[in-house]
Amino acid sequence: MTATAPRAHFYTATTLDGYLADEHDSLDWLLSQPIDEEGPMSYGSFITGIGCMVMGATTYQWLLDHEVSDGKPWPYDMPCFLFTHRTVTPVADSIRVVSGSPSDHRAQIVESAGGKDIWVVGGGDLAAQFAEAGFLDEIVVNIAPVTLGAGRPLFPRPFDLELLEVDRNRAFVCARYRVLGARVASSG
Repeated sequence: MTATAPRAHFYTATTLDGYLADEHDSLDWLLSQPIDEEGPMSYGSFITGIGCMVMGATTYQWLLDHEVSDGKPWPYDMPCFLFTHRTVTPVADSIRVVSGSPSDHRAQIVESAGGKDIWVVGGGDLAAQFAEAGFLDEIVVNIAPVTLGAGRPLFPRPFDLELLEVDRNRAFVCARYRVLGARVASSG
């Protein structure tokens, strides 16, 4: 029996009009929505299958500002690859600062996952880079009943997806998609 390769998932939440955060990187719209922590497509059930995470600098800074403030420790005990061109001093030994394409680090990310899956935490641009590199298998999105009109887009590149699952978790419509590939414009 051979082991299956880890799968990369972009697990996130979005507004109904397709934004991850507002123009000031605020998630107030998300944090005010009711969700069942034990419900369909919940974070708790998702994170148990994750062995490694990747994120961009904006997501990392948001975590520092909101989750690691006031002396709290880094909230994750798994390897984390931080993709950035900025100079960053990691706040935990589990964080590895990298730059370049996801393809440049694929082997190290897969190895760090230890046979479990990979979570592309954010943002949308980084997830799209993973998809362009053929290194994003699924998008799991929890859609909130909120519109922002502007902000950080969910997935800023044209891609075809296949709907695999849909459910409701209190205020959220939850959907899981397979990433099929870059969308090719028809010539008709």
